Amino acid sequence: MVKIISIANRKGGVGKTTTAVNIATAMAAIGKRVLILDMDPQGNATTSLGINKNKCLFSTYDIMINNCKAEDAIVKTDIKKFDILPSAPALAAAEIELIDVNKREYVLKNALNALSGKYDYILIDCPPSLNLITINALVSSDSVIVPLQSEFLALEGLTDLIKNINIIKKNFNSKLDLQGIVLTMFDKRNNLSQMVETDVRKYFGQKVYKTVIPRSVRISEAPSHGQPVLIYDFKSNGAKAYLNLAKEVLKREKEL
Repeated sequence: MVKIISIANRKGGVGKTTTAVNIATAMAAIGKRVLILDMDPQGNATTSLGINKNKCLFSTYDIMINNCKAEDAIVKTDIKKFDILPSAPALAAAEIELIDVNKREYVLKNALNALSGKYDYILIDCPPSLNLITINALVSSDSVIVPLQSEFLALEGLTDLIKNINIIKKNFNSKLDLQGIVLTMFDKRNNLSQMVETDVRKYFGQKVYKTVIPRSVRISEAPSHGQPVLIYDFKSNGAKAYLNLAKEVLKREKEL
């Protein structure tokens, strides 16, 4: 049975897309059938995998708004067992177009039902806001991974996000669980990074992954080459960190 994991944070620039793409790459490397849903209108997950959005016939917008079958919008990547359902700029207007739709919070969930036997994991790269698109993603998901940049006020934003996750769990999706929190852009030479880590581990305990993702030039470079860092430079510290994170994710899913 497919497991659906949303990668979510209301703030942009925290490593959400990078985390989704590299966890998916690591899963595919050990033989899991993986699909990424790019639900961010900016389409960073799509372009970071070397996919030209302008050449895609259909997108996540089409499965949300135009009754397109999800399987018809799927694009294969260059990575074995790793597919993507690309984004499109039109997705930014989807929230307005869904206003009058009955049970609009369940549109994505209904669209994904047909993919149940085709993949082991579906990872959803959410937009950096708690809009109707993100709500659809969370309603569709079994669990959530929250990337958290190691910076000032990170904890405050995290608390608000978890409150929102619990509201969605109470009202729309009782199975939704916070799988874990991953610290990203961590600089061990920086006192602030260490203070943030201490605080997050203090308040959220075992929900925080042991692995932290370092601030890394190679991680930053990889998307411009249309590759996950695990392929762009698999020997780099960033690649090793994401491989370890994927192992933790699978362990929590009782897959390892």
